[in-house]
Amino acid sequence: MKNINTSIVISGALGRMGKMLIKETIKQKNIRLIYALIKEKNINTCASYNKEKYLDKKIFFTTLKKLKKNKHTLPFDTIIDFSKPNVTLKIVEYCVKNKKKIIIGTTGFTSIQMKTIKKASKIIPILYSPNFSIGINIMHTIIQYISKILGKTTDIEIIESHHRNKIDAPSGTALQLGKIISKSMNWKFSESAIFSRYGHVGIRKKNKIGFSVIREGNTIGEHTVLFANKYEKISINHTATHRSVFAKGAIQAAIWIHDKKKGLYNINNIIKSIIIS
Repeated sequence: MKNINTSIVISGALGRMGKMLIKETIKQKNIRLIYALIKEKNINTCASYNKEKYLDKKIFFTTLKKLKKNKHTLPFDTIIDFSKPNVTLKIVEYCVKNKKKIIIGTTGFTSIQMKTIKKASKIIPILYSPNFSIGINIMHTIIQYISKILGKTTDIEIIESHHRNKIDAPSGTALQLGKIISKSMNWKFSESAIFSRYGHVGIRKKNKIGFSVIREGNTIGEHTVLFANKYEKISINHTATHRSVFAKGAIQAAIWIHDKKKGLYNINNIIKSIIIS
């Protein structure tokens, strides 16, 4: 990864990923945290957060509303957003208006919301990924390869497990895995995906991708893709054992996108640039 100095704003700063992003950002020498965006109602908790967490690194907390109003805001390059879809779209709108880059790790977007993000990418650089783990993105390439060879002769299942507080299901990563398989097979994802099984559903049909969702405890993220026929089964699994892997990936993305033009990018663009270099 090139040695570039860049300045960022972290959105959803008091969430699980937001806190991890702050910790990982402070460790980096070539990236500077300018602001941490939070909800208006949480603004009073920031003093204690600064005092208890980072005695030598003061975190400047603010809200999107205040960021919009402040004409003398400190300059920054990129916003890293792990929040909720409706919040993300407000931040995307701000980035378009102020010509800022954005890294999006939020999941659970509707097709209409994704169209808004794609439209914005025609004006500013946006890197969107439901999962910032390098490992899971390598998994994308593997399942694409297997799908083309075995997709027509196997039953395909995607199983995902996350912590009990995750609000969207299936996970954005699981949906992305399914869409990659569908694209490889020239299937229409909306017709091939099976999200629910209950009662007398009949025998399993061909050209379908089944999804199973587990929500329990504090599981960070597990994804398994199965390709099975009567005689053998291939299981591709990825397990995230620490949330920092996603934070590291998002920070790497913020550094990578620093000199990019408008467009919609993903983690695979970063992986390709690493391979080429």
